[in-house]
Amino acid sequence: MYPLVQILHGKGFFITGSDNNETETLEAVRKMGIKVFLGQRAENIDGADLIVYTAAIMDDNPELIAAKASGAAVAERAEMLGLLTAQYDNAVCVCGTHGKTTATSMLSQIFLESGRDISCFIGGKLPLIGGSGRSGSSDTIVVEACEFRDHFLQLYPDIAVILNVDADHLEYFKNIDNIIKSFGRFADKTTKVLVINGDDANTLKAVEGTDKQKITFGFGRQNDYSAVITGKKGLRTDFDLYVKGEKKAELAIHVPGDHNVLNALAAIAAAEYCGVETEGIRKGLDGFTGALRRFQKIDEVNGVTIVDDYAHHPAELACTLTAAKGLDFERVWAVFQPFTYSRTKVLLNDFVKALSIADIPVITDIMGGREKNTDHIYSEDLASKIEGAVWFETDHELADKQTAEQKEYNFRQCVEYIAENCAPGDLVMTLGCGDAYKAAKMLAERLRQGK
Repeated sequence: MYPLVQILHGKGFFITGSDNNETETLEAVRKMGIKVFLGQRAENIDGADLIVYTAAIMDDNPELIAAKASGAAVAERAEMLGLLTAQYDNAVCVCGTHGKTTATSMLSQIFLESGRDISCFIGGKLPLIGGSGRSGSSDTIVVEACEFRDHFLQLYPDIAVILNVDADHLEYFKNIDNIIKSFGRFADKTTKVLVINGDDANTLKAVEGTDKQKITFGFGRQNDYSAVITGKKGLRTDFDLYVKGEKKAELAIHVPGDHNVLNALAAIAAAEYCGVETEGIRKGLDGFTGALRRFQKIDEVNGVTIVDDYAHHPAELACTLTAAKGLDFERVWAVFQPFTYSRTKVLLNDFVKALSIADIPVITDIMGGREKNTDHIYSEDLASKIEGAVWFETDHELADKQTAEQKEYNFRQCVEYIAENCAPGDLVMTLGCGDAYKAAKMLAERLRQGK
């Protein structure tokens, strides 16, 4: 919702909003001069011509009920974003099961550093723009397109970037075949060109029935854009860029992991199609150190490095933890907050494999998000299957209530254990798409107090 607010506010719309918890985002919105109500009540919508809500809001929410009964126009967030993309002649929509935020952020930074006054909608915060959204004067918008509940089918892409297609959101899609078909429908909506991962079998299957122009990227030299990694040091990866089999440039990224080279290739291909020169691409990549919550360094205290990452799907966790293990740390701690009961249950064994990459996995209570725990699954169901994992017994009734007090207590249990057992040279990563980052900040504070 935040990037929508930033874009629409920049276009001169009068906006108010509401949320249930105080966050840094709410404070940032208030600093824009926007009134935000804490708590969701029917009276919050008084006077609104249009009410936009997120799919995370449940049907029994009193503000949503009042909105639908008010006679004012009501739009789900994805529908509103779709209406927004339709206003641009050059909507670059970046989709994929993994890597969307990083690739969208990279591409946005490349455009901006090369002097393009673009608009953008990003699922994470990009330091360069001081948030997640930006309203520019050009006819180009870069949009993170999410497949959740087919939301990306609401968009109007001119250029579609497909990073990968994997099994996720199975509570909705049911199986991988339905996911592939959905990405195929998204590809069919594209008006100009598809930029696709030529190494990914599911992506290729998704687009095989479309007659759209295609540009491929990947490590395979058969792709239009490919890369050969030439060196790694710290968070930097150097690579040679090949276009149509010919070496074009020597480039570097400053976020770890081979998967981020693929994200860079996708961004490079889309940027070049839009006319950005090599030096603009180089400048954008050189200045990009990651979106917030993507391998974001939170602090370093007493020789312990604390990093936060949004990874929440097993494939993302595996990529992130593999990248972390490839760095020069003594031990890698993975503090994982599972998100949604359905995903945890369906992908349980995949989570076990991914989290086993870490030296010491620490599992917090599950964050239910938009769901109720009808599956009766808890963190111990995951942690007990991982050798050496750490977790803390929680009263199931308290865990299901998802209160802020219980969540903070559980985080503090995890933080206290890590503080007592970590050592200089360790990397501690908080992982998950909920509010696991709070545990990272708590740990930094706790380590400063000493053992």
